[in-house]
Amino acid sequence: MNNIEKANEAHSELLAQIGKVSFIESHGSSAALQDIDTYISGKYTRDILKAELIDPKNIFHLIYYNKKVAGYSKIILNEKISTLDVNNITKLDRLFLLKGFYDLKLGFELLQFNIELSKKNNQVGMWLFAWKENHRAVNFYNKNGFEIIGSHNFALSETHSNPNYQMFLKY
Repeated sequence: MNNIEKANEAHSELLAQIGKVSFIESHGSSAALQDIDTYISGKYTRDILKAELIDPKNIFHLIYYNKKVAGYSKIILNEKISTLDVNNITKLDRLFLLKGFYDLKLGFELLQFNIELSKKNNQVGMWLFAWKENHRAVNFYNKNGFEIIGSHNFALSETHSNPNYQMFLKY
């Protein structure tokens, strides 16, 4: 049985752990280990996640499978992107699913949940960044209606960036 629930401050350590593991699973081969470590140690700590959870613009949800946490999402409503002249769009900032839960359609379920939440908040579309070499993610988003609208260099460290696609789904 799957369940999606809103995350709160009490989940900060859990989100940090999922973020670290999921990022390594999906992006670990994208750069030198030192660059990956620098990035995750600067982004996925309990204190950083707690600050993100406190910020009312960030909306986090956890997804469970058989009462086990499988992953989480983070969206930001009304988050414009410079490549689109569109208001009222949502940024899908994170959709993290632990590798052990791949192929259970949980990513699809969590994405659809966030799209519906976005629509309920009068948004007209959703955008995201996806690492170009994460073919699984790029294919997933393409299959769910997202189109590539541009590129972005995603800085992992001061010395390494990964090329990302900018993707957009219009409702």
